[in-house]
Amino acid sequence: MDSTRKTALVVGVLFILTFITSIAGALAYGPVLSDPNYITGAGADTRVFLGAFFELFLIITNIGCAVVLFPLLKRQNETLALGYVTARLVECTFILVGILSVLAVVTLRQHAGSADAGSLITVGKSLIAIKNWTSLLGPGFVDGIGTGLILGWLMYRSGLVSRRLALFGVVGGPLLAASGIAVLLGVIPQQSTWQGIATVPEIIWEAFLGLWLTFKGFSPSPITAGDSRPVGTSPAAATAAPG
Repeated sequence: MDSTRKTALVVGVLFILTFITSIAGALAYGPVLSDPNYITGAGADTRVFLGAFFELFLIITNIGCAVVLFPLLKRQNETLALGYVTARLVECTFILVGILSVLAVVTLRQHAGSADAGSLITVGKSLIAIKNWTSLLGPGFVDGIGTGLILGWLMYRSGLVSRRLALFGVVGGPLLAASGIAVLLGVIPQQSTWQGIATVPEIIWEAFLGLWLTFKGFSPSPITAGDSRPVGTSPAAATAAPG
């Protein structure tokens, strides 16, 4: 396995893990996000902690995708490559704030004691509202700009993956970001059908990118020329004449 194929495999697996951890986290959070009276009820705190764990792992995989890809993408355009890394960091910051808001609900539920139930419910709803906004602005808006538009354009220009596939990012990213803006401005409600439709191209882009890189690797590209040496082999050794 040469160094370029290893990079593709690592990034592909990381992208697949972002899907697994984000879906698992959302499912685990279920009760705290859907029950407005969670903070005064019996609770399902273990599930919430599990969801927080999955989202922490999501942060690691998100940043991992950007860090591993950066040395390769900067050969195409270093400014955009750095922009992609920055977008991933900003997205993960939003995710982290969302994790903290959900964990705060659990802490209040466990230690509120004899506090007024109405006040607790109001605080709980406020914290979940923060969680929902972080999901919209992080994995929604910022992800559309970073992983969608920027990474899609870099992949399209470099030819590292099928250009038809990369177009899903170039088109889907701005659609996802636009849907986030539409929700922010009150044009459409959050989690509406229109927002779901606008998310589909980005989902296709990220899902197929992970599968493509895992099982196929990078397509031949000028920016990977000279990277065909085996992992752990120095450039000098790779180019030395046999014998």
